[in-house]
Amino acid sequence: MILDMIRTISGRAKLGAGILSTAALAPPALANEFGHAEPNQMGMMKASTAIGEYINWMHDWLLMPIITVISLFVLALLVYVCVKFNDKANPTPSRTTHSTVLELAWSIIPVLILVVIAIPSFRLLNMQLTFPKEDMIIKVTGKQWYWSYDYPKDQGDFGFDSFIKPEKDLKPGDFRMLSVDNEAVVPVGKVVRLQIVAADVIHSFVIQSFGVRIDAVPGRLNETWFKAEKEGMYYGQCSKICGKDHAFMPIAFRVVSDEKYKAWVEDAKKKFARAASPSDFADVNASVTGR
Repeated sequence: MILDMIRTISGRAKLGAGILSTAALAPPALANEFGHAEPNQMGMMKASTAIGEYINWMHDWLLMPIITVISLFVLALLVYVCVKFNDKANPTPSRTTHSTVLELAWSIIPVLILVVIAIPSFRLLNMQLTFPKEDMIIKVTGKQWYWSYDYPKDQGDFGFDSFIKPEKDLKPGDFRMLSVDNEAVVPVGKVVRLQIVAADVIHSFVIQSFGVRIDAVPGRLNETWFKAEKEGMYYGQCSKICGKDHAFMPIAFRVVSDEKYKAWVEDAKKKFARAASPSDFADVNASVTGR
């Protein structure tokens, strides 16, 4: 158990270093793509959905200013107290034990701050939990330690597993610790409903650029949705500590045009509907990516 925990922590540390080292693998054009963190990036990933953009707005323009003001105020208050009420400057301490004004202030002001935060937070929850009419449904199953994707009958009736790419198999444009052998493919501008389950332990399905984060729980069906507005590759990861290879089960979605999606489905119906090998899956994704 201890060795597993050490390996998990080590994997998470390597993950951060791996993302920073992707510049050696990815062409310069990828620096401006959506769906992944840039080397040395600070802040949130660029969003490709309305929910993702709203999350970024809340973080950058609401929560960060509020917490910055609070932190500076507390710092100034501490400095003031240290200077004004130290033993040398104030040898005779005050015996004040009660101040109605102060007690009202430190009760009312935090409540008002929470109200300001709560209003857009409830709106965000409503956006996430109110499902529009979907254009397609994908079932996602978290397993130790990879993801499985199942497309229903109206999308071809096939499924496949998605494993992390070994470092030796990475190609130009791939990302260490993020790229997978089989990417889930969806059309741009379509509402995708995700049904999330787990086969063994609790996992967490997270794609930051989509504003998607939901737990995969054994024996329970959770649902979420997204509508990607820009084509490209979008990466995520399991964010639950689900076992020794927790750090090695990335999520990869490729958003393509309707024409490319239909072509991918036609190939997928032939190859994913049978007991295909991992190389077959890679060949299907190559028809979309051109790699």
